[in-house]
Amino acid sequence: MAAPLDVPTSGDVAPENVLAGVSGKAIEGRSLGQIAWMRLRRDKVAMAGGAIVVFLILLAIIGPHLVQNPDVYHANLINPTFSRPNGPFGGISLAHPFGVEPVTGRDVLSRVVNGAQVSLLIAFLATALAVGIGVVMGIIAGYFGGWVDAVIARSMDVFLAFPLLVFAIALVGVIPSSAFGLSGNSLRIGLLVFVIGFFAWPYMGRIIRGQTLSLREREFVDAARSIGARGPYILFRELLPNLVAPILVYSTLLIPTNILFEAALSYLGVGIIPPTPSWGGMLSDAVSNGYYSIDPMYMIIPGLAIFITVMAFNLFGDGLRDALDPRSSR
Repeated sequence: MAAPLDVPTSGDVAPENVLAGVSGKAIEGRSLGQIAWMRLRRDKVAMAGGAIVVFLILLAIIGPHLVQNPDVYHANLINPTFSRPNGPFGGISLAHPFGVEPVTGRDVLSRVVNGAQVSLLIAFLATALAVGIGVVMGIIAGYFGGWVDAVIARSMDVFLAFPLLVFAIALVGVIPSSAFGLSGNSLRIGLLVFVIGFFAWPYMGRIIRGQTLSLREREFVDAARSIGARGPYILFRELLPNLVAPILVYSTLLIPTNILFEAALSYLGVGIIPPTPSWGGMLSDAVSNGYYSIDPMYMIIPGLAIFITVMAFNLFGDGLRDALDPRSSR
């Protein structure tokens, strides 16, 4: 009779040998970035919003080079009796997929694409300015506390209570046509970036201050202090890397707010100087010139552009917040 097989039990085998038999390769850990990307990838709504955001950025960069001149008049496409585009739906055709502007006949697609470049440029630059100031002020206030925190916190309250819209209108009215070596729309873009970004930093500053108040009591900060690390080192080498996630999340949520504010300023006539197109300026033309009664599409299209852009950024920001939040259930 054959001898029984000597099969070792699981207690007699080293764990690494058992794992090696189950899978042919060593088990590798995943970084926090890989985990966040995996969670974000599972959120289909956020990924759709992110895809739209990427498309809008590419459209703003290369789109103006692919479309017609937005300032060329096409009088032959306008009905001389009613001052409206020939044909249905605002004169939509293969040459003009979004139709043409009433009275002047300018191509609506070209104006929307060029308006995307202007609106996104102002929104991104203003957000970068607000995030830069807000992060520095917030991390200093949260870490040092005391009178430094009190001064910065009260400054945030003053900026948040400031009548920003009135100030923007007044500032544009008193600034001459050329200043600081700039003129025309270059000067106007600089003013809009300054007004929107400089007065929006308290929103980011409050968030970073609250996060810093929590982080400064953590063990790694105490360890840095124990080896003699000074304040600037702790702020920018220990605390700041741990604030990247909230900075990214709230930046994506601040961009659509700035897009709406730029559109509001252009709508009120203190934004980009015509004939350079912007989404808010197109809405202003539709209302002030009565284009909406002649051709409603001229008001609907830039309004949809603003709506889709703001919605895409908000959806992507919400998904990014969930992906970077370790307490999220997703």
